[in-house]
Formats: sequence, C-alpha cells, structure tokens
Amino acid sequence: MNRVEVLFSPAEFLALKNRDLKGTTCVVFDILRATSTIVTALANGAKSVRPVATIEEALAEKKKNPEVLLAGEREGFRITSKQTGSIDFDLGNSPREFKESVVRGKQIVMTTTNGSRAIAACSQADRVLIGSFLNLRAVAESALLSKDLLIVCSGTHEEASFEDTLAAGGLCDLLWKTIAGGATHVADSAQIAWVVTQHARGALGEIMAHARNGRHLLSIPELRDDVGFCLQTNIFKIVPRLNSEGLITIQD
Repeated sequence: MNRVEVLFSPAEFLALKNRDLKGTTCVVFDILRATSTIVTALANGAKSVRPVATIEEALAEKKKNPEVLLAGEREGFRITSKQTGSIDFDLGNSPREFKESVVRGKQIVMTTTNGSRAIAACSQADRVLIGSFLNLRAVAESALLSKDLLIVCSGTHEEASFEDTLAAGGLCDLLWKTIAGGATHVADSAQIAWVVTQHARGALGEIMAHARNGRHLLSIPELRDDVGFCLQTNIFKIVPRLNSEGLITIQD
C-alpha cells in the first residue's frame, strides 16, 4: 500500500471529480446510517443495492422494474407519498427494517441524504467498498490489497461527523500493524482519525450523545435503537462493493 488518506466532509468528497482515482480503493462510511443499512441488507440476503441521489431517480428505477424495493430517508425519516407525489417507499434507512424475511433475493434502490452522494463521488475509483462498524475487520482485510486507500466519511449534511471519523480511525487502527514500517505514506488526516479513535475506546455509546446525528436519532423513540445497532462491531464478514453497473453487491 502506497498511501492512506481520510476525507472528513462532503466538501472534500465532492471535489473527487477533479481527482485521478486510478489505482485507488475508496472505503465509504456513513455509520448513521446508510452504509450500516447497506451492509445489513446484503448480509440478510438482498441481491443488490443501487444507491441513487434523488427521489426522482429512485422512482424512475421503480418504473423500470416494479419488483425493486424502494428505501431511503430525508431528515432521518422514511420517504412518503407527500415527498414522492405518488407512493410511499417500502423501507426507510433503519438497518433494523432490513430483515431477511423482507429483503432476501430482492433488489433495493436507496436514496439517503449523504451516503448516496458519497458513494457516487467515488465511482471512478478502481474499487469502492462499503464500510461500517458491522463489517470493519472484513473491510480492513480487503483494503490491504489496495495500492492507494482513500477513506471517505459521508458526514452529516455538509459537516464532518463524529461517528464516521471514529469508523475511519478504527479502520486505520486495524491497518497500522500490517503497514507499519513500510513505505506507506500516511496522511495527517488518517493520523487524526486514528488518534480520535484511540481516545474514544470503550465509549462509543456515550460519544453518540454528543454527535449531531447521534443526538438526532436518540431523540426519536422509533429510531433510537438504530444507534446501538450500528455501533456493533464485526458481526458480518461481508465486503459490499460498487460494481460498474452502479450496483452494490457482496465482493467475491
């Protein structure tokens, strides 16, 4: 591995269109909750997840294939007919909704506030991997095969997010022992994420009460359990990857 870098906010990842990503693996984190939900859906047997930026794009996919499940949120809540002008989405963005009985064998089209556009911003990279605490170790093992590694935090609205930074630092922590002493260039951004994570050890739950998105979800009775779910570590061994057709599937 030649280089490890972290992007913390939308301002940084939206600038990727002007950057040469040849030879780069991007790992995208949107812990609360898009990437955690994608990982859960695929672990529970979904065939694929197609991330799209807008509600209109999602509806167009549904028109092409009525069998797809529509999933997504705006301001944390499932998208309804008031926003689409026609139908309610089948699912929101809570990973707890994506049970095996609901998603097995299904194709899912998803639009979220930040996660979808972070994934889209990385689409020119050699590989785009979907990361979360839920599959962190599996992603780390796959990331070791990278020439250059770019860890992309989706953030909250236009700001950096605490939870994504902690996940980025957690990934760096898993990589450090393997790449230590080598020729890898470790950007200061990766060191910053790693240091933040060291100070947070054993206190992820408490920290979420101070994180913008964490506070928001914890304040909503029907969504507060998503926070604890998304902070579980290494319960899945899968590595979702964006393919050339814009679909996220499990990496072979």
